Amino acid sequence: MDPFEQIDAYCERLGPGLWAEPINAVTNLAFMVAAVLVWRQARQAPLGAALCVTLFLIGVGSGLFHTLATAWSATADVIPILIFVLIYLFAIVRDMMGRPTWQAVAAVVGFFPYAALTVPIFSQLGVLGSSAGYMPIPLGIVILSALMWRQSPQTAKGMLIGVAILGVSLTFRTIDEPLCGSLPIGTHFLWHILNAVMLGWMILVYARHKPCSPRTAGLNPSPTKTE
Repeated sequence: MDPFEQIDAYCERLGPGLWAEPINAVTNLAFMVAAVLVWRQARQAPLGAALCVTLFLIGVGSGLFHTLATAWSATADVIPILIFVLIYLFAIVRDMMGRPTWQAVAAVVGFFPYAALTVPIFSQLGVLGSSAGYMPIPLGIVILSALMWRQSPQTAKGMLIGVAILGVSLTFRTIDEPLCGSLPIGTHFLWHILNAVMLGWMILVYARHKPCSPRTAGLNPSPTKTE
């Protein structure tokens, strides 16, 4: 594919030009604003700063795609999203679940075959369109939340709130084209806004995570020695 080939992927775009998708372009600022707002709370967490920077770059990459609308800018759109997912997955396994680093690395590597197996299944549903490529993410968060529930129910609940927000934002992404005839501006801009809220929220869930005490987690505390 020609990296400079023009792509017309969303309802709002009616032709070439930097401002052919003004609402889609401007709403990418939501990602940058979210990154700035959560920075202060998140930067103390081990990977909080990396997640905030990546969230900011999601806004940059998506902004490039919705202004330039070329094949190379489409790549710039998806790469920061993938990086965010992989960093967050690593953070869940190592920092929130308390697993060894090698298990966190294995989870990151395992994401690729997991996505390769699940995306075709979601694509078979027909109604999801290109949003099928994102569906492994909410499914994965639900699975990880279930695994964390006993150990840290508050964190698991926070992650499920993120899934709920993501579900709504994915709905708006999916119906952008079907509603185009009656809503010329489309609904993709709502995906940007809600996704920014969701990603910022997920960073805060990570930054605020506190492991439960052994007793709270349903485990036997280590015996203490007495003199």
